[in-house]
Amino acid sequence: MKLRLFLIAIPLIIAQIGAQETKGPYEVFPPANPPYFRIRYEAGVKPQQLKFAVKYTIWIPPNVKTLRGIVVHQHGCGIGSCKSGLTGAYDLHWQALARKHDCALMAPSYEQPKDTDCQLWCDPRNGSGSRFQQALVDLGKKSDHLELSRIPWALWGHSGGGHWAGGMLMLHPEKVAAVWLRSGVPYLKESLDRPSIKPHKIPEAALTVPIMCNLGTKEGVTVKTGRFSRVWPANEVFFDTLSKKNGQIAYAVDPLTSHECGNQRYLAIPWFDSCLDLRLPRAPNTQLVKITSKNSGSFRHQIDGRNIWLPSPRIKKMWLAYIKNTAIPDQTPPPLPTDLRVNGTTLTWTATADLESGLAHFIIFRDDKPIATIPDEPLTRFGRPLFQGLQYSDTPQQPLSKMIFIDPQPTPGTQHKYRVIAVNTVGLKSQ
Repeated sequence: MKLRLFLIAIPLIIAQIGAQETKGPYEVFPPANPPYFRIRYEAGVKPQQLKFAVKYTIWIPPNVKTLRGIVVHQHGCGIGSCKSGLTGAYDLHWQALARKHDCALMAPSYEQPKDTDCQLWCDPRNGSGSRFQQALVDLGKKSDHLELSRIPWALWGHSGGGHWAGGMLMLHPEKVAAVWLRSGVPYLKESLDRPSIKPHKIPEAALTVPIMCNLGTKEGVTVKTGRFSRVWPANEVFFDTLSKKNGQIAYAVDPLTSHECGNQRYLAIPWFDSCLDLRLPRAPNTQLVKITSKNSGSFRHQIDGRNIWLPSPRIKKMWLAYIKNTAIPDQTPPPLPTDLRVNGTTLTWTATADLESGLAHFIIFRDDKPIATIPDEPLTRFGRPLFQGLQYSDTPQQPLSKMIFIDPQPTPGTQHKYRVIAVNTVGLKSQ
């Protein structure tokens, strides 16, 4: 008889499965129990207020007394992308980055109605910038981390989220440690097709902030027509403008994708890691460190006649691998799973993701023999298979996968010995 093993994916939501179909698009989301915290604001009614309701969910690494910064993972436009923001703070891979630097991880979710103008939130001057700063104050009170409103920001944004992250850089460069713009950049000049959008001015301080422009090759690089064909021209204007002013900026073209995020996290997270190493101050309430070639390994690299700024030779190697085929190499194994508990035939454990290559799956051993892979089928539609799956806007799938396994065929009367091994996305196994 063929042994069949089942992954028990327990939803971390308070709702019956059958009832989910009747709920609104923003009413199904994971709970926010410590170390997670959430706050929701209704849509504003006054001028200059944000016109949409919004949830902010934040994860704070356990046992961190004083946070040094906050990593913001900002989704793109439309209901699908806005829904995906509901799980952004639960991403184990992005948590690994935040944990290493004693940072919080925040994921907003704007409740954008269907067929409404995305600029009403992705331009931070339309109320989303002030609402974000208000959320930092209020979440600081809820989490007993009042420093949330004072610490620096590392901003990642996809599509409209790129507009938002870049806009926040232009408005508050002194607060931004680094910014990654996936398939979206702020407008720097009047747009012929969007005359209602007010262009941003470039403050001098923004030129000292590390910036990465990242897009898919099918967004106007190799595919010149279609919905996303104007992404590359917008990136060219943004990159060339800041590069000519000696800004610390680079671009990375994903050779495999269009507007979806694909494998960008395997460059984005190490890039942020290097930038935060260089920029975050060691002492609280001090200014961000300005990166120079004298106090870091940063340098400029020529490609296609353009100067690409990169924070280190290590990141250059990863960047070259990414723009070739996104297959960034990794020789370090993932962290060992911990806190394995056996209750009857049910196993539970905890694990942190590999900073470089994330977390693909687990292998379950019984009496030193492998009996299951969790999940037994890859959870992905975009990019490499991940334990948590991956949505269009680079966030985990719902319901969130849980680290649990039920042994379907233990030997009666035998006290089995179990162990769990983590495997990252390049196939390396934990010790």
